[in-house]
Amino acid sequence: MDFKALGPIRAVNDRLAYTPSAPKVKQVLALLVMRANQIVSLESILDELWGDALPRTAVTTAQTYIYQLRKDFIEELGVDPQERAIVTAPPGYLLHTPEESLDTHHFARLADRAQSCYAARDAAGAVRWAEEALALWRGTPLADVPCGRALRDYVSNLDERRVSVRKLRIQAAMALGRYGELITDLRSLVMEYPYDEWFHAQLMLALGKAGRRGEALHVYHKVRRLLRDELGLDPSHDLQRAQEEVLKSAS
Repeated sequence: MDFKALGPIRAVNDRLAYTPSAPKVKQVLALLVMRANQIVSLESILDELWGDALPRTAVTTAQTYIYQLRKDFIEELGVDPQERAIVTAPPGYLLHTPEESLDTHHFARLADRAQSCYAARDAAGAVRWAEEALALWRGTPLADVPCGRALRDYVSNLDERRVSVRKLRIQAAMALGRYGELITDLRSLVMEYPYDEWFHAQLMLALGKAGRRGEALHVYHKVRRLLRDELGLDPSHDLQRAQEEVLKSAS
């Protein structure tokens, strides 16, 4: 089986895909996937599912969710009953699966490869591996899972890593002079991350390098108003340097 977390949670094999229908069963599967090949204590499962509001039947109910996952793996995906993916491992449970079956692991490996290429000044390689890493994403991580404390942290960390890979790809593509093809992507990114000044600065630079200086300066004035009106902040040094570079290229 492969496990997909970079989007709605999924367990898949060559022919079939499975997602639990019950929200808390999804939550248990997501926690096991995010800690694959590590023991997840029953206490951690209870905390994820109910936090400080534990029902009296919490332990029995959580054990029922594990039983339901094991049963569904057999019935929905045809897993051999003798080859349990979820094993009992005191003080809890463990999802036993190769690292290669996890899209999160695959993403991290490709992201590391992109970073290594960029550090070695191989911009083309950095773009290639960053794009392969980003292509694994199918939306917000664990998009259909009700997340408790632990899963919220995992989602936040994955989102941050995705942003860093997006920035790495842009830096590498800028180094290759691919200004024109970056503009559309950067316009989408400044809408998705309106308070991330780095994306605005790169959009300004790409527009300026593409000969669209007026549009670049419009971006600056727009984000300056946004920062002032929404956050009471002045533009960062990155934004100011981008404006200066655009103005210099126009003189």
